[in-house]
Amino acid sequence: MASLAQAIRMGLHFAEENLELKDIFGQDAGAPMGGVFTATQGLKTAWNTPLDERGIIGMATGIALTGERCVAEIQFCDYIFNTIDLLKIAGNTNWVSNGNYPMPLVVMTPVGAGIRGSVYHSHSFDAWATRLPGWKVVMPSNSLDAYGLLLSAIADPNPVLYLVPKALMRLRSEELIPGEPEDQKALKNAIDAPIGERSKWRPRWPKLEDYRVPIGEAKTTRSGRDVTVVSYGRNILMCNKVADDIGGGAVEVIDLRSLYPYDWQAIRASVRRTRRVLFVNEDTEVTNFGEHLAYRVTQELFYEIDAPPRVLAGKNLPGIGLHANLEENSVPQSHDIERTVREILAEVP
Repeated sequence: MASLAQAIRMGLHFAEENLELKDIFGQDAGAPMGGVFTATQGLKTAWNTPLDERGIIGMATGIALTGERCVAEIQFCDYIFNTIDLLKIAGNTNWVSNGNYPMPLVVMTPVGAGIRGSVYHSHSFDAWATRLPGWKVVMPSNSLDAYGLLLSAIADPNPVLYLVPKALMRLRSEELIPGEPEDQKALKNAIDAPIGERSKWRPRWPKLEDYRVPIGEAKTTRSGRDVTVVSYGRNILMCNKVADDIGGGAVEVIDLRSLYPYDWQAIRASVRRTRRVLFVNEDTEVTNFGEHLAYRVTQELFYEIDAPPRVLAGKNLPGIGLHANLEENSVPQSHDIERTVREILAEVP
């Protein structure tokens, strides 16, 4: 079963061969490293840039304006904030030109905590990303979705922010990517570069198939009747565990997969049935994306819910400390989610 990093790599290779992807670039994206998480290893169109985030986004915008498809990587989302003005321009170009200048651009960046990255390698970007009109925003929680969302993002004429949870990069999916060999060791030997000298190494790609996850379509990962938990990225794994631990079919879990456009129909249908909802993510709690979703539930479903919509998010802190205790008390953990879910279930209308 492929890891998330391997799934991204296979998706990029498929796009090189079948979706006219011409350039994959970023700091250390090309040989010999192939990305800090190895997600761009062995790709024929991958090349290295200087350590210059504004240059990377500017280059990507220029390439996209010519009509060519590209994937630009910002090595960690913690360093994307100095490009906000450029992202805004890229986001409005297709719209202000009435579609005459499509922006087939994907910006890929690892996000979130969970790797003990301390202040400069633990940030989230999802709330900021959803404030960039014109951009589509996706975040996978497993390898199959990582592959399918990436192909959809590359094929889209709009710019897409492809946010990848840092903590899940080495996690292996339970579902095979179409065309992926079943033997994990065989896959590793075929597409993972050896440690050390690799100047003559070339990957042996499996015969991969086209598989798309539609942008804007959520997935129910656990079915339940008493409370809906909506999340994405690495928090989905925690939410699934909480649903399993509480048991009894009480907790329904929805993996958004797309933060924008988001699947309001799936959220609405679930909340109407369970009459309670919790939104979980690890970005800071003030002006959090989950607050928008909770507001919309309140506005549109006020008379159909039995408890106030809740948001469980990261603490509003300037950064996340290196020590495990600091990190685990800064962003939601499984026990935080379980406690909050039980509090919601205990509320009497």
